[in-house]
Amino acid sequence: MTDDDRPADSRDDELAQAAQRARDRVSAGRLAEYESDLRKAERKVAGEIDPGMRALVVAGAVLLAMLSLVLPHTGAASGIEVLTSAPDADAARITITSKVFVYLLLIFDIGFSVLALLTRRWTIAWIALCGSAVSVVAGVLAWWSRNTPGVGGVEPPSGVGIGLILGLVAAVVLTFHWARVVWARSTYHLALEEERRKEAAAREELARSLQRKPDSNNT
Repeated sequence: MTDDDRPADSRDDELAQAAQRARDRVSAGRLAEYESDLRKAERKVAGEIDPGMRALVVAGAVLLAMLSLVLPHTGAASGIEVLTSAPDADAARITITSKVFVYLLLIFDIGFSVLALLTRRWTIAWIALCGSAVSVVAGVLAWWSRNTPGVGGVEPPSGVGIGLILGLVAAVVLTFHWARVVWARSTYHLALEEERRKEAAAREELARSLQRKPDSNNT
């Protein structure tokens, strides 16, 4: 029996099944194309942060850190003079802990915090968090060094200045808020990975169902 001799209903059914298989293949191709675009968008979103109202607090803490550099760090020596090793800093016998603290404050608490707010990149926010946390430790050591006798019982010529105090407060605030921002993004990443696993399982199930359709139609 030729194809022309078969009943019209049988030929119509075969044509409908062939059209359905073609539509399934087209749908699968479009799904793969959309999936590629979706993954690109997900990677972009996953690498960004949204600090929300915390951005105002971070910006205020950055301004406070900048202000601390022009105020007395200890005695008559300001934070900028500690950075540049000015005569006032030498007269105050500034220790290495104070210099490390001021450098960390400038680089991480001010520099990377501003960069993270402008770019909204999660990686930069993570660097700002780590640097701010280290600057807190350096600030505590700098405070301790200004109230501790040196070698041979030599007393420090001046104690803690308002600039050191404000700088340490700014570092603590920035560490806390960057930690909250980074932790929120880490939780989001975990949720996104779980969602991707579910989508992968759904795509595999769809592929298996499309493969079963031709087999069932042939039988």
